[in-house]
Amino acid sequence: MNGPHRELTPEAALRLTLAAEPWLSCDDCFEQIDEYVERVLADQHMGMPAMHAHLAGCGACGEEGRSLLLLVAEDEGIDPGPGLRRLAAG
Repeated sequence: MNGPHRELTPEAALRLTLAAEPWLSCDDCFEQIDEYVERVLADQHMGMPAMHAHLAGCGACGEEGRSLLLLVAEDEGIDPGPGLRRLAAG
């Protein structure tokens, strides 16, 4: 099977090698993402390390988290910048 070859970006390599502990499934993430985004916006998210690990390692859930954060910030009239930085940093 020879398909189109794509280069492995440094970001993709990092995601593949991230420690995924503590482990959280996508279903578990989906159940908790609303609370996590609210906590990130309030800068009170430090008690959810499994959620951070999952969002850092799962591109789909990470994008969902960023999108949700932007929507909530807009709805509440909050600057999303600090929340996005906290989301990225964990």
